[in-house]
Amino acid sequence: MDTVGRFVADAVLGIDTLWGGDVLCASGTGRFIADSWFSDEALPMAYTVATAARVRETDGVGGKTIDHVAIESYLREVDLPSAIAGVRSEAAKIGGLRGKYLEGLTVSLQVMWDLAMEILGKGEPVPYSRCVEASTAHAPEPSQPQAKCERVAELLGRAGYRTGANRDDLLTAVDAWRRDRWTPMASVRALGAAVIAQFDQLSAIHLLPFLPRELATVPRANIEFLAIKDAWFSGSMNYVGRARNSDGSPQYEGTYEINASLQMSFPEFQQLVSHEVVPGHVTTFAYLQNLYVRGLAGFEATVLTMNTRAATLFEGIANNAILIAHGVTEIEQLPDEDMQLGVLLALLQDDAKNQSSYLTWEERRDRDEVAKVLRREYLVSDERSDKLSGAWGQHPLLGRMYLPAYRAGTERVAALRRKYPANRVLPAIYGCFGLADIETVSDIL
Repeated sequence: MDTVGRFVADAVLGIDTLWGGDVLCASGTGRFIADSWFSDEALPMAYTVATAARVRETDGVGGKTIDHVAIESYLREVDLPSAIAGVRSEAAKIGGLRGKYLEGLTVSLQVMWDLAMEILGKGEPVPYSRCVEASTAHAPEPSQPQAKCERVAELLGRAGYRTGANRDDLLTAVDAWRRDRWTPMASVRALGAAVIAQFDQLSAIHLLPFLPRELATVPRANIEFLAIKDAWFSGSMNYVGRARNSDGSPQYEGTYEINASLQMSFPEFQQLVSHEVVPGHVTTFAYLQNLYVRGLAGFEATVLTMNTRAATLFEGIANNAILIAHGVTEIEQLPDEDMQLGVLLALLQDDAKNQSSYLTWEERRDRDEVAKVLRREYLVSDERSDKLSGAWGQHPLLGRMYLPAYRAGTERVAALRRKYPANRVLPAIYGCFGLADIETVSDIL
């Protein structure tokens, strides 16, 4: 591992540990900021020092009860500000696309450090605008759900549901539509396998021809679906990428854990599979792993990180994935109106994530009020409104940095796909011209 790799490894896994994450945990219940560690490099000091284990056990600064002694002991051994500064210094030396990517990474890591210091009482409160700009390269703004809701009402009416004249009537119709198309989470493995196969075939037709031919042999969807109970998240894609074939090549494997209590229609499940698996997150991570193995991406591509501008790009790819799979740029171009409804409701949920963040941290609304707004104005289920206004929205890190990433990434990737032809935009967003984030991908194009 070279100098910049060592700084990246310590900075990312150090911040991850500080917030209670464990990148080697196979489950999303133990992972947090660091989304992957699929290189064969040795884990850095920031992960391996003895004091790190205690911080992870107690969930770091994000725990219900913070173990200040454990955290102080860890921070005496691991100098995270120096690691972040090291990445920034190396970024300036490297320059170009990679240097700008690394500089953007340090902006996000610095905010995550400052938020931790805020919680520990060692720093000033971090402005909400700074948090959002660090992860999305864009100022915070409220969501605008009206156009999507109007289209939902139109499609529901065509499907025979009475949407009425007000939002309460529309919500009742949406709930009825969902019930009529309920997806049993107990059967998630069988359902997941069938839908994955469908989207993998579509991706071979509408994505693969626009990418370098070397990526044709990379498995796009080597993943297992698992149902878990009582999770605080709706689902967690856990890209592992550490299994190897007999010749040493990666197997590009991952898992997807889905909340067993999730209330979801089959069309929404289709959107979920395209988002999380193919041609969404699993495909994106597998391609980046292959590019790294072939020496076409730096070490930073192997330790991908939430709350960053790269994560915003990945969420944008994932939310546009169902359109990419079908070779279209607009929802109304999808072949089935039920599918169109599923995508619209999924995107309204991501608008709700952004709105939860904005109302909670910019306008300081209380949780009950936020939950009601998300349910009524964004047509999400009771389960989703509860999670997004509570465990997600009020989280001091995810609520301020990650929830806005979904909507921001979706809108910008959609705009790029409308502006540029597939043979330019698809290789760019999947990293074939260099590892990109939501800001640098525009420079590439």
